[in-house]
Amino acid sequence: MKIAIPLAEGKLAAHFGHCEIFAVIDVENNEIVKKELIPPPPHEPGVLPRWLGELGVNLVLAGGMGQRAIMLFGEQQIQVVTGAPVDEPESLVKQYLTQTLATGNNLCDH
Repeated sequence: MKIAIPLAEGKLAAHFGHCEIFAVIDVENNEIVKKELIPPPPHEPGVLPRWLGELGVNLVLAGGMGQRAIMLFGEQQIQVVTGAPVDEPESLVKQYLTQTLATGNNLCDH
């Protein structure tokens, strides 16, 4: 499994499309085996889902994301979890893997 998390100042960015960098974390046997920090391409509609799909991402953990973006991720066979708290990427992944990730409302309203 490969999980992408948009970051700002080292923690989850509240708004997906305006993050500084992505943490792309590889998981095997419910353990983190690799973490890369990768700068995203310029934000334009449809670019990030396609780009993350090309990187082999299966899951995105996000604070907020628009419905159109969620649909575009679905077309790339990428699951999206919104409403994740602002936290460090490794912590979010561990919470997701242990089914303790507490999600709230999708922080994006478009």
